[in-house]
Amino acid sequence: MRLRGRKGILENLQAQPELVVLEPEQYKGRWAELFGNDHPIFVELGMGKGRFISGTSVRMPEANFIGIDMYDELVRRASDKARAAWEEQGHETPPSLMLARANVEKLEDIFAPGELDRIYLNFSDPWPKKKHARRRLTHPRFLDMYKRVLNTDGQIHFKTDSETLFEFSLNSFADSGLQMTNISLNLHRDGINEEHVMTEYEHKFMGKGMNIHRCEVVIGERALERYNEIRMEPYRISSDERAALAAEEAEEE
Repeated sequence: MRLRGRKGILENLQAQPELVVLEPEQYKGRWAELFGNDHPIFVELGMGKGRFISGTSVRMPEANFIGIDMYDELVRRASDKARAAWEEQGHETPPSLMLARANVEKLEDIFAPGELDRIYLNFSDPWPKKKHARRRLTHPRFLDMYKRVLNTDGQIHFKTDSETLFEFSLNSFADSGLQMTNISLNLHRDGINEEHVMTEYEHKFMGKGMNIHRCEVVIGERALERYNEIRMEPYRISSDERAALAAEEAEEE
């Protein structure tokens, strides 16, 4: 990916230490100290221009957010979006959001085992050629990394417009023994799903009538316990519904 950015991009980022982290390795195991609290830490890998991470951090102030991208220009653009989103909330600087310049391949150099609660993968490069499969962020080699840096509440939230990447990812999750839930082949089937903050790509693809695929992956032990407690709830029949069914059957007889 080649980006044409403004001159002085690096200087711009260096002037924002309260929001931008250029050497995230120095905070491995210490991100809670940087945020000054013990709130859950949610990370977006490949944040692009920052629409999703900015909007989601505003919507969920009870968590800490870290947006990661390897391109200086995208980090700069994300910093503009982050400040604009939080200024509307009366904050000059986002209080629960940091932007880090880093390569996803170095994830375990940035985060200690169990340091994260959630990973977002939004519209990652599908790497369509079979020979490039190992570069896909849902390949088992990446999933192994995610499992190590996620804690007992750990989850992955995944969105893509690519049907082939979605199919690959579902198989990858299954082959890695991971529990999937909230699978959707068309997230916005009934109109824009207001529960989800859209990325720039998502907004663009929606305008073209493309389907957005999404699923959640439950990884942490405690997250799995909660999932197993509630997973059958949507399928349970209440006593009133059971009585109504019995009445219908009686009438049919």
